[in-house]
Amino acid sequence: MSRLEQDVRRELRKAVADLLRWAQIEREGTAFVECDPGLLRSLMAPPAAPSAPPASAAPPSVPPSTALAAIAARIATCTRCPLHRTRNRTVPGQGHPSPELLFVGEGPGEEEDRQGLAFVGPAGQLLTRLIRRMGLSRDEVFIANIVKCRPTENNAGRRDRPPTEQEMAACIPYLEEQIAVLRPRVIVCLGGTALFGLLGLKSITKHRGRWHEYRGIPIMPTFHPSYLLRAGGDEKARYWEVWEDMAEVLRRLGRPVPDVGPRRPPAAGR
Repeated sequence: MSRLEQDVRRELRKAVADLLRWAQIEREGTAFVECDPGLLRSLMAPPAAPSAPPASAAPPSVPPSTALAAIAARIATCTRCPLHRTRNRTVPGQGHPSPELLFVGEGPGEEEDRQGLAFVGPAGQLLTRLIRRMGLSRDEVFIANIVKCRPTENNAGRRDRPPTEQEMAACIPYLEEQIAVLRPRVIVCLGGTALFGLLGLKSITKHRGRWHEYRGIPIMPTFHPSYLLRAGGDEKARYWEVWEDMAEVLRRLGRPVPDVGPRRPPAAGR
């Protein structure tokens, strides 16, 4: 018999003896009996709730690459808005699964729709050159869009257009999930659609180059690469404004700002 069992039996025998004495005194007309107050309190207390079983070990965390692949699989079958009717491929985004830097653009264009990859057309090539000038590679960052299917005029699958607010609202939860998995240190909003989609702000010209915040993550809005192409491409005045924004991003990340050499003067009239 264990020590605990012995103690329990001893206390029970004592309690029984006290009860017998109480009964005997009651028969004799006495209503008082000496008893250990602590014992009475323990007998009157409700039984203790059974102890909870030990918590099982927390399940292992899902690797970011696996979580991103699961999100991409759901995007591939999404029918939340009419854009799915004219898409060739969805474009969830690609890059490093745990990046310091996340670029967010507007939506896929013709080439992205064909390949299923973000920023692989002419604007994407300019973005690639910008990323390299920052001393990074596309494999070190993640590149995504507000919407994952190509928006076209009259949903005819021909001429690109900005996504509607309804299309953005249907698709933005996927991007929010991706950001929660990626946990970037800085987000760069490329253009007005990305700025509005993530922060609800309008006028990229007004907010470009000014730090904002999305759920605790610093955001730097800047011009979209397609706008830079329309403004003359690399080495033009608008491009260098974007470069200054990227220099601020590098400083926020604690990275050196590369020396880009002398800049060409802006074109006449700029």
